[in-house]
Amino acid sequence: MPKLWNETVEEHRRAVRDAILDATARLVASDGLRAVTMSQVATETGIGRATLYKYFPDVEAVLLAWHERQVHAHVDHLAKVRDREGTPVERLRAVLEAYASIAHERHGDELAGLLHRGEHVARAHGHLHGIIRDLLDEGARGGAVRRDVATDELASYCLHALTAAGGLRGKAAVRRLVAVTLTGLRPEDSAGRSAPVE
Repeated sequence: MPKLWNETVEEHRRAVRDAILDATARLVASDGLRAVTMSQVATETGIGRATLYKYFPDVEAVLLAWHERQVHAHVDHLAKVRDREGTPVERLRAVLEAYASIAHERHGDELAGLLHRGEHVARAHGHLHGIIRDLLDEGARGGAVRRDVATDELASYCLHALTAAGGLRGKAAVRRLVAVTLTGLRPEDSAGRSAPVE
């Protein structure tokens, strides 16, 4: 087949796949993860079920692809937050607040737990760990973050602590959790007290 034809067919397939995932996102937002069916996805997308089955074998595969796209978007957002202007600690605070907000909004049922076990989540988690570790390294070099604990461990501490945001009620509680997490990153002063993280 001619190259232009192949590119056009591939673009069409990508557009249909994106439309399927967009429809899935709308259904998840309105009805929840457990309520999504192949029939609903096909109807919401405006395609026949037979066409939908050409792209995905079952609703779990659709949800997994939707979730993978969502996770990539979250990591991209967090990388953009990291790259904003400010001190390392200001940027770290912004990344932790953004991550805690994402954790807070996460769907909490057992299907969400299944989706969060995928390989794409492990890759995203590694990338996020690196973003936080690098900001902690910068902060430690400037004296704003404790040096008595390896920054790899501190990054794990941050991620595990902020996962608890999913069980909190309200954004004020999420902000308090971020503040408590940041307190654990403070270097100690000469009297052994935690100095404020600016």
